[in-house]
Amino acid sequence: MLYFFILGDVLGAGVYVLVGQVAADAGGAVWVPLLVALCLALLTAASYAELVTKYPRAGGASHYATLAYGPFAGFLAGFCMLAAGVVSVGALARGFGGDYLSEFVTLPVVLVTVVFLAALALLNARGISESTRANTVATVIEVSGLLLVIGLGAWIVLRGDGDVGRLTDLGTTEKGPAAAVLSGAVLAYYSFVGFETSVNVAEETRDPRRTYPRALFGALITAGAVYVLVGAAAAAAVPTKKLTESSGPLLEVVRAAGGVPTELFSAIALVAVANGALLTGIMSSRLAYGMAKDGLLPGFLTKVLPGRRTPWAAIAATTALSLLLALTGDVATLASTLVLLLLVVFFLVNTAVLVLRREEMSRDHFRAPTVVPVLGAASCVLLATQIEGEVWLRGLVVLAVGAVLGAVAAARVRRAR
Repeated sequence: MLYFFILGDVLGAGVYVLVGQVAADAGGAVWVPLLVALCLALLTAASYAELVTKYPRAGGASHYATLAYGPFAGFLAGFCMLAAGVVSVGALARGFGGDYLSEFVTLPVVLVTVVFLAALALLNARGISESTRANTVATVIEVSGLLLVIGLGAWIVLRGDGDVGRLTDLGTTEKGPAAAVLSGAVLAYYSFVGFETSVNVAEETRDPRRTYPRALFGALITAGAVYVLVGAAAAAAVPTKKLTESSGPLLEVVRAAGGVPTELFSAIALVAVANGALLTGIMSSRLAYGMAKDGLLPGFLTKVLPGRRTPWAAIAATTALSLLLALTGDVATLASTLVLLLLVVFFLVNTAVLVLRREEMSRDHFRAPTVVPVLGAASCVLLATQIEGEVWLRGLVVLAVGAVLGAVAAARVRRAR
């Protein structure tokens, strides 16, 4: 269940929606930034595996940063993680109403967004068990859709309508191929984020010290292999310009191949987007709940449903913020903002691993080689340099708000102690 939880969260809108955006940066060689993003994600995933198996509890990055650096850093990490989750759900809600939905019906964006987020919130409040069962079914569906794209792309090439030469085209950026790959890797990184959401449900799994590393690395490697093949299939089967202009780029592969109803694939894509939003919504609400328990957010966020024991107040608050963002931003901008916020979190997590190694634990836990968290922190800095100034401006506003609230929360915690 945990493997499918992580896989379902990773195999979401990243590949179904953003392949065209990655192609705009990296040209037809879409698979290259996807592979680079996978390698960078595995570095940070190893740090998470060590910390989760050492401190298995809800709160995730916020809890680890608090242990390593104190309540201010803990609040900042949690706030950025929470903001990233809220932004992600907003981006997915926005993507849900794109070309895939238009294959069935054309509805006002506001209506689609409100109904979509309300339905996700109700399922989230229903319970973690019901949500993960729905995720298991949805993951099987969305993986079948990606495998279909891979097969159709191969068929288009074999019948002579594709162009494998596009797979080595790294765009026409003036900064050269390396800059094209790194620029594409920023958006491709969004395709792999989601593994960190599983940290906040580790406390609800059986024996996380044994199962978590297996589920985490297994899901990421599976997703990476599928992503690379999907990126290669899409780039070889469809001209790069057509991919970049579509909000449903994988749908273009289905259209080019023929023989498969576009409505069927659109339905699969919508399930993938909805599933990613559901799991990110679970993470956001559990993180808000965990931070409130630590005294870093208002106490009312710890309120739970009497029977279900799900954090209804945190679910309502995070859903409302996602709705606001979904109605005020586009998918690409929201995705880049999410990556920037997560890079701050991942930098803190990677460095926290090294700091917390001073605290020996009597129980066994996963331990990454020392060079891995060092490279993970360096990769966060490298990717941050590739993010556009406009996105940095948005991100700095969020960080400034987080810093102010973090100072207040830290002072409150110190007084309480």
